Amino acid sequence: MADMEGRILVTGAVGQIGSELTMALRTRYGGSNVVAAGHITEPTETLRDSGPFVTIDVRESAEIEQIVDKYQIETIYHMAAILSAVGEKNPYMAWDVNANGLLNILEIARQRGLSQVFIPSSMAVYGPDVPRELAPQDCALNPTTMYGITKLAGEALAKNYIHNYGLDVRGLRYPGVISSETPPGGGTTDYAVEIFYAAEASGHYQCFVRKDTVLPMMYMPDCIRATLNLMDAPFEDLEYPAGYNVEGMSFSAGMLVEAVRKHLPGFSCSFVPDERQRIADSWPLRLDDSAARRDWNWMPQFGLEEMVEDMLMRV
Repeated sequence: MADMEGRILVTGAVGQIGSELTMALRTRYGGSNVVAAGHITEPTETLRDSGPFVTIDVRESAEIEQIVDKYQIETIYHMAAILSAVGEKNPYMAWDVNANGLLNILEIARQRGLSQVFIPSSMAVYGPDVPRELAPQDCALNPTTMYGITKLAGEALAKNYIHNYGLDVRGLRYPGVISSETPPGGGTTDYAVEIFYAAEASGHYQCFVRKDTVLPMMYMPDCIRATLNLMDAPFEDLEYPAGYNVEGMSFSAGMLVEAVRKHLPGFSCSFVPDERQRIADSWPLRLDDSAARRDWNWMPQFGLEEMVEDMLMRV
């Protein structure tokens, strides 16, 4: 979507990724051309005042239709989702929002002839049987969490609408995303954000995964850039449009603590794993994103040290 053709709708616009993605899109296309949609959480003043803001429950097709028609929407970034830790506690809601909500979006996009739909997938589509050292782009997917199951269903729905209806649907398998602007909302990788706030506020953090837990991560500026770059790419160049692996860096919780200590020597961290450790142990240590690098020139700009330095200046 290199050129503006109609307005954009961002669902989940108050969430961790959606809030910053909305502002990036408004910077690129103009505030009035990007409609932000939330559901329960109130928007920040910046988000509310920089362009249209509406309330949508993505489980209600009629609510989406009304907004798409009213604002003449051409592109949807469907960021609304129930995340991994919350999804395990409420699997029915996770399925209803993540799978049924996406089906509503895709069907309305098909009926209205929309130009593009972006859907976020996740590394959670992988299960414990995947090669953990480097999860391949193309392999059998057997997730063991409800969140992962809904994201796998989302990729399958996207492929269905691409092949059966010619709809331009694109997605990324996000790793853990680290951001200084909006707190995460119930994900298994939340510790990688919380640690920065705790380091500044109290000088101590109690981490809910083991010290040796390694997961793929990405800093928010890279996350936003990857999303926009994928949407800009010619569709015919995309071999895996419904779910490209991307990552920025991979590190253990202990490595993150040591990186923070380089800047804040007095910082301390204890490790007390909870139920989220089981989820983390089912995910790969790294994602093979060579297909994204090949097909649309993906290249991260932030490694661990660069991310930590920038985060500590912002929180």
